[in-house]
Amino acid sequence: MMNWRFANEGDTFLILCFIRRLAEYEKMGGEVVATEEMLREWIFEKKKAEVVFALEEGKEVGFALFFHNFSTFLGRAGIYLEDLFVLPEYRGHGYGRSLMSILARIAVERGCGRLEWWCLDWNTPSIEFYRSLGAVPMDEWTVYRIAGETLQELSEAF
Repeated sequence: MMNWRFANEGDTFLILCFIRRLAEYEKMGGEVVATEEMLREWIFEKKKAEVVFALEEGKEVGFALFFHNFSTFLGRAGIYLEDLFVLPEYRGHGYGRSLMSILARIAVERGCGRLEWWCLDWNTPSIEFYRSLGAVPMDEWTVYRIAGETLQELSEAF
């Protein structure tokens, strides 16, 4: 079992660095608008998300950012994994698997009914990794999103 820890408010810059590295990997580097201040507010002050780090000799080499969602069918909360990222030079050493195991343990300890996430269709290495854990794709579902100006317009519609 690898070492890990929950993030604290002093890790805000490090969390943002991991988010930016993930965005670069996903070819979406220009889409990151998050700032340290925003992350501090939403993760640590409003407590809307949590972060765990994978450690090697005390150095953070991977992270997972997650939050609770709710299943009406199960009648209980679940964990939604927003981001999982391991630094390229540490991949293939079990850090991603360990982070997923930690999230599963947190879900079980908290009485959650499931652990779920999205994965980009082109990201074959991640898809293969998730399938190796026993994850199954939800092929019958399509993700929808309203954001930005459209979100603002809808909020004012009624």
